[in-house]
Amino acid sequence: MEISDKLLCLFNAEVTAEDDDTYTVEVPRREIDTGSVEAGEVYRVALVSRERTDAESSSAGSNESHSASSRPSSEPQPPVDIGEMRYVEVEDIGKQGDGIARVERGYVIIVPGAEIGERVKVEVTEVKSNFAVGEIIDQ
Repeated sequence: MEISDKLLCLFNAEVTAEDDDTYTVEVPRREIDTGSVEAGEVYRVALVSRERTDAESSSAGSNESHSASSRPSSEPQPPVDIGEMRYVEVEDIGKQGDGIARVERGYVIIVPGAEIGERVKVEVTEVKSNFAVGEIIDQ
């Protein structure tokens, strides 16, 4: 499958039926908080079928009562690791004056001391589920 460079975020969500012949897909709050998606804006939505592997199919019929803790997390993992070096372009300035860069899936890297438009090499020093912090190594 080919994935567009314009992909802002990726998450799993349930489609729920509404009363008036419409359906809803809920966007996780973290996507709004990270700035990947803004409330009130219109976006193109692509739905991708979750295909079961052979192992999932055979265990689903025999034991539907697995606890959520025994299943792998459906949350996407951050696309960066601590200590990783990345070249990023600062697209915005955060509320506290730090540079904001976005990488795969709209994941945010906060770059203290960077200005809008700068392309800098950073070392990732902290990784959270919805953002990372990168220290400038080379400008």
